Amino acid sequence: MAVVRYHKYVGELWDDLSLEDLVDELSDFLLQSGYGYEPGEWDEDDLQALHDAILEALMRRGMLSDADLQRLLDDASALDEFLQKVVQRMVREGYLSLSERQPFQDPTTAGGGLGPGGPPIRFELTEKGADFLGYRTLRDLLGSLGKSSFGRHDTRDLATGIEASGPSKPYEFGDTLNLDVSGTLLSAVAREGLKVPIDVDYKDLLVHQTEYQSSCATVVMLDCSHSMILYGEDRFTPAKKVALALSHLIRSQYAGDSLSLVLFHDSAEEVPLSQLGKVRVGPYYTNTREGLRLAQRILARQRKDMKQIVMITDGKPSALTEADGRIYRNPFGLDPRVVALTLKEVANCRRQGILVNTFMLARDHDLVAFVRKVTEICKGKAYFTTPYTLGRFVLMDYLNKKTRTVH
Repeated sequence: MAVVRYHKYVGELWDDLSLEDLVDELSDFLLQSGYGYEPGEWDEDDLQALHDAILEALMRRGMLSDADLQRLLDDASALDEFLQKVVQRMVREGYLSLSERQPFQDPTTAGGGLGPGGPPIRFELTEKGADFLGYRTLRDLLGSLGKSSFGRHDTRDLATGIEASGPSKPYEFGDTLNLDVSGTLLSAVAREGLKVPIDVDYKDLLVHQTEYQSSCATVVMLDCSHSMILYGEDRFTPAKKVALALSHLIRSQYAGDSLSLVLFHDSAEEVPLSQLGKVRVGPYYTNTREGLRLAQRILARQRKDMKQIVMITDGKPSALTEADGRIYRNPFGLDPRVVALTLKEVANCRRQGILVNTFMLARDHDLVAFVRKVTEICKGKAYFTTPYTLGRFVLMDYLNKKTRTVH
């Protein structure tokens, strides 16, 4: 008679791995801006680069035991299988997507067949992956601020509504009829005296007030000129993380608000937030004026109580778009023409009631003077910060608008 033996199931290493912690640890790699690489030197979507980054993250974070890690390092085939399975799981759970590039036709083979490596595989951060990184960044930033949750933008103004939180007021036409019954009756008694029935007049009507909660339309302007990854530090990847965190905050806590993303470089373009992970710097100049123009067109479509531009940059304006579409560039110092036309656009923002807050990642004397002038014109704020404190300043600025009076 056959004997069947049962053994305790031991899960595979790649199944036991905490995928959330791994994706969080890979955030700098997945949002890489090209820092530390020369143009054309780095292929950011290469699958082998992803394998290397996963292995480095595992060693750095200690997600595997020393024995398991050493066993993988001693067996190249087992390590290769493990990394492939981890990537497959990241794809299966929606953090990454894989696709084939156009096959490389090898001209040295008869008939121009595929090269020995076959069609290369590229990976992309999915919308779920970007949202997850935004959530993790937001959680870390709010944790450092000592906050746990936020509601909609509260103001010092009061309005009539269902949830009473302020003193009652006389009813006016158009108010929500959330009647303060006791106050209304007391007003009638004070006017007519105590009698039955109580004669309630229109002017006796009192309604409860609620705190007026405003909505806000925000455009984040990200500088993606080449200087954002120069001078010994990556300033662009932290800026991308802040934009993702702000997006997650608005979507999860401020349902009535809107957020748009504008990249400004030689020109300016609106980019869907879902594509933010792919964005990187290039050999560009800084066309701040064109970014402000595009931001104004976006905000003109929004019907919100507050409209604001959050501009994250580290450089001086050094480019303009001419009337005929040509780009005028001058990287040497603060060009008077570039500065004058950029400040004119800032003044246009003020006339439209758009607040411009600038987050400057540099402290050059001339740049400080320029940013202060921008702040003076638009009555906004200027923050001179670093990549390490940028997120805290951006979120605090956004959340502090909870106490802004809206007229």
